[in-house]
Amino acid sequence: MDAHHLVRIEPNPKVQDFRPGDTVRVSIRVTEGDRQRTQVFEGVVIRKRGSGPGASFTVRRISHEVGVERTFLLYSPTVEAVAVVRRGRVRRARLYYLRGRSGRAARIKEARRR
Repeated sequence: MDAHHLVRIEPNPKVQDFRPGDTVRVSIRVTEGDRQRTQVFEGVVIRKRGSGPGASFTVRRISHEVGVERTFLLYSPTVEAVAVVRRGRVRRARLYYLRGRSGRAARIKEARRR
């Protein structure tokens, strides 16, 4: 495939800039039959990987005392918006250690950044 056949992927303006450790609210477009609705998934970003059209991020939350992780494609049309709820202060890019923690041990300090 040569260069002039590639489609330029534009970043979604409704996706705020976020980092691992941030608590985000992801709005996803869900199709059920012939109707569409928006579903919200809120949790901590435990990883961001890749750049360009293949970029993805994983969000983890606790639902009914069970950890639930969802991976979203950053440039997917199904991801309507990503809003940062609170900024977290973490010292690494991959927060897989949160999987082994529950309750207060899984808390992340709030970052004082702009």
